[in-house]
Amino acid sequence: MQEGSLIIGESVLAEVVPALGTELIGEFLADWQIQFIPSTAESALLAGAMFAKYLERSGQARRVLPDFLIGAHAFIHADRLLARDRGYYRDYFDGLTVIEPKAAGSS
Repeated sequence: MQEGSLIIGESVLAEVVPALGTELIGEFLADWQIQFIPSTAESALLAGAMFAKYLERSGQARRVLPDFLIGAHAFIHADRLLARDRGYYRDYFDGLTVIEPKAAGSS
């Protein structure tokens, strides 16, 4: 069942580079039919606002800004996010559908 396109933004693309190297990124994206969609000012501003909210709540940065950039990118540019989440994305990006991958070996 096909449910839509796969997209990634800058943060995810940058995280994949160490595993594949820059030479293979284009081929990887094409093979998996993943589209690179750059962030917009709207998603960057949302990420900053949620990061500020997080800092106000926690008083310290245990999460990093790229987590907020990824969440905001998905919230603005997609209708769901594939991520391991322990309520964090759902808490800061209310309304974002988060799909958690199953652990290897689980059914």
